[in-house]
Amino acid sequence: MISPRILALIPARGGSKRLPGKNVRLLGGKPLIVWSIDAARDIPEISSTLVSTDDTEIARVAADAGAFVPWLRPPALASDIAQSVDVALHALAWYEDTCGPVDGLLLLQPTSPFRTRKSILRGIHLFKNGGCDPVLGVSLNCAHARRTFRLQDGFLVSPANDHGGGKRDSTSPAPEYVTNGAFYLVTPEHLRSQRSFIGERTLPLIIDSAEESLDIDTMFDFTVAECIARRDER
Repeated sequence: MISPRILALIPARGGSKRLPGKNVRLLGGKPLIVWSIDAARDIPEISSTLVSTDDTEIARVAADAGAFVPWLRPPALASDIAQSVDVALHALAWYEDTCGPVDGLLLLQPTSPFRTRKSILRGIHLFKNGGCDPVLGVSLNCAHARRTFRLQDGFLVSPANDHGGGKRDSTSPAPEYVTNGAFYLVTPEHLRSQRSFIGERTLPLIIDSAEESLDIDTMFDFTVAECIARRDER
């Protein structure tokens, strides 16, 4: 593949219960969602940065920041039980029907504001040069998470070899990694057939930076993010 055509998708539901209004909450002087829009800006392989939301305020903020917001997400995909894969498949189907086929779908969660352009480019490079196998953003497991991965022949594998949640073996000297939520890149074919962002052969985008790996879910997480943003402004 010479240069993949990639759709960047930022899913941003309006009904956050743990941290109401988080996607448009100001962080370092700009709405949280805009951090991810800015990180994807002007990357040649990204054909569009599409925001899927059910919320008119999020849609307005995202469009003002230069994202593509062609519609509001159907209510069935905006509930507490709606799955990310269904949101991605909905956006992918509409985009390919309207704007033509893509080689990859890049999921950028708005709750990872410090994910850098450099990391996005590294992930796209892995995807392009790895035969378009799925690429997953991971970090070293420092919190004893239950679902972990190890590296085997350059790919991510579960310790239980089931891609679904092997428990951490504290006696193993091999490094273990956890999904950090910052980067998911798959082909449309894989997403449709497997309904997953992970496959039998999943390439790791290893992110060592604790800031980049931060995934905002609670007010505590947001307070940590504010401290990082204030520090970086100095």
